[in-house]
Amino acid sequence: MIARIWRGITLAEKADAYIAHLHETGLRGYASTPGNRGVSVLRRLQGEHSEIVLISLWDSMEAVRAFAGEQPDRSVYYPEDENYLLEMEPLVRHYEVAEQILPPSDSAATPDPNAGHR
Repeated sequence: MIARIWRGITLAEKADAYIAHLHETGLRGYASTPGNRGVSVLRRLQGEHSEIVLISLWDSMEAVRAFAGEQPDRSVYYPEDENYLLEMEPLVRHYEVAEQILPPSDSAATPDPNAGHR
Protein backbone atom coordinates (compact mmCIF):
# COMPACT_ATOMS: atom_id res chain seq x y z
CA MET A 1 0.00 0.00 0.00
CA ILE A 2 1.17 3.52 -0.81
CA ALA A 3 0.54 6.73 1.18
CA ARG A 4 0.50 9.92 -0.92
CA ILE A 5 0.99 13.11 1.10
CA TRP A 6 0.21 16.57 -0.28
CA ARG A 7 0.38 19.88 1.61
CA GLY A 8 -1.03 23.33 0.92
CA ILE A 9 -1.27 26.64 2.78
CA THR A 10 -4.25 28.98 2.60
CA LEU A 11 -5.42 31.98 4.58
CA ALA A 12 -7.19 30.83 7.75
CA GLU A 13 -10.39 32.60 6.70
CA LYS A 14 -10.43 30.60 3.43
CA ALA A 15 -9.73 27.17 4.95
CA ASP A 16 -13.37 26.01 5.20
CA ALA A 17 -14.09 27.17 1.65
CA TYR A 18 -10.95 25.47 0.36
CA ILE A 19 -11.86 22.17 2.02
CA ALA A 20 -15.32 22.42 0.42
CA HIS A 21 -13.57 23.06 -2.92
CA LEU A 22 -11.38 19.97 -2.34
CA HIS A 23 -14.54 17.87 -1.98
CA GLU A 24 -15.57 18.92 -5.48
CA THR A 25 -12.13 18.41 -7.07
CA GLY A 26 -9.26 16.34 -5.68
CA LEU A 27 -11.18 14.33 -3.10
CA ARG A 28 -13.78 13.43 -5.70
CA GLY A 29 -10.94 12.45 -8.03
CA TYR A 30 -9.42 10.21 -5.36
CA ALA A 31 -12.73 8.51 -4.62
CA SER A 32 -13.45 7.78 -8.29
CA THR A 33 -10.03 6.25 -8.98
CA PRO A 34 -9.79 2.46 -8.67
CA GLY A 35 -7.22 1.48 -6.08
CA ASN A 36 -7.86 4.44 -3.77
CA ARG A 37 -8.37 3.31 -0.18
CA GLY A 38 -9.46 6.64 1.27
CA VAL A 39 -8.06 9.97 2.34
CA SER A 40 -7.60 11.90 5.57
CA VAL A 41 -7.86 15.70 5.46
CA LEU A 42 -5.77 17.38 8.15
CA ARG A 43 -5.91 21.07 9.05
CA ARG A 44 -3.61 23.08 11.31
CA LEU A 45 -4.20 26.73 12.15
CA GLN A 46 -0.98 28.76 12.19
CA GLY A 47 -1.91 32.34 13.00
CA GLU A 48 -3.42 33.87 9.86
CA HIS A 49 -2.63 30.76 7.79
CA SER A 50 -4.09 27.28 7.68
CA GLU A 51 -2.04 24.29 6.60
CA ILE A 52 -4.03 21.57 4.82
CA VAL A 53 -2.53 18.09 4.47
CA LEU A 54 -4.09 15.27 2.45
CA ILE A 55 -2.95 11.74 3.21
CA SER A 56 -4.41 9.35 0.67
CA LEU A 57 -3.91 5.59 0.64
CA TRP A 58 -3.54 3.59 -2.58
CA ASP A 59 -3.23 -0.07 -3.50
CA SER A 60 -0.11 0.59 -5.60
CA MET A 61 1.88 3.20 -7.52
CA GLU A 62 -0.08 2.11 -10.60
CA ALA A 63 -3.25 3.24 -8.82
CA VAL A 64 -1.57 6.55 -7.95
CA ARG A 65 -0.63 7.02 -11.61
CA ALA A 66 -4.25 6.42 -12.60
CA PHE A 67 -5.09 9.51 -10.53
CA ALA A 68 -1.97 11.68 -10.95
CA GLY A 69 -0.71 10.71 -14.40
CA GLU A 70 2.69 9.55 -15.60
CA GLN A 71 4.54 11.87 -13.20
CA PRO A 72 2.95 10.77 -9.92
CA ASP A 73 5.36 12.84 -7.80
CA ARG A 74 3.91 16.04 -9.28
CA SER A 75 1.09 17.74 -7.38
CA VAL A 76 -2.32 17.71 -9.07
CA TYR A 77 -3.94 21.16 -9.13
CA TYR A 78 -7.26 22.46 -10.40
CA PRO A 79 -7.83 25.93 -11.94
CA GLU A 80 -9.60 27.39 -8.88
CA ASP A 81 -6.85 26.27 -6.47
CA GLU A 82 -4.94 29.49 -7.13
CA ASN A 83 -7.85 31.39 -5.52
CA TYR A 84 -7.14 29.65 -2.22
CA LEU A 85 -3.50 28.55 -2.03
CA LEU A 86 -0.70 30.93 -1.13
CA GLU A 87 1.82 28.81 -3.04
CA MET A 88 1.57 25.79 -5.31
CA GLU A 89 4.00 23.16 -4.07
CA PRO A 90 5.16 21.23 -7.12
CA LEU A 91 5.76 17.83 -5.50
CA VAL A 92 4.02 15.34 -3.24
CA ARG A 93 5.60 12.58 -1.17
CA HIS A 94 4.92 8.87 -1.49
CA TYR A 95 5.63 6.31 1.20
CA GLU A 96 5.28 2.56 1.26
CA VAL A 97 3.01 1.72 4.17
CA ALA A 98 5.29 -0.64 6.10
CA GLU A 99 2.72 -1.39 8.77
CA GLN A 100 -0.81 -0.34 9.65
CA ILE A 101 -2.23 -1.05 13.07
CA LEU A 102 -5.99 -0.82 13.38
CA PRO A 103 -7.94 -0.74 16.64
CA PRO A 104 -10.04 -3.77 17.53
CA SER A 105 -13.48 -3.89 15.93
CA ASP A 106 -16.23 -1.94 17.70
CA SER A 107 -17.77 -5.10 19.15
CA ALA A 108 -14.46 -6.16 20.66
CA ALA A 109 -13.81 -2.64 21.96
CA THR A 110 -17.19 -2.37 23.72
CA PRO A 111 -16.56 -2.38 27.47
CA ASP A 112 -17.84 -5.38 29.38
CA PRO A 113 -20.68 -4.07 31.60
CA ASN A 114 -19.78 -6.74 34.21
CA ALA A 115 -16.11 -5.83 34.36
CA GLY A 116 -15.07 -5.17 37.93
CA HIS A 117 -18.29 -6.73 39.32
CA ARG A 118 -17.22 -10.36 39.50
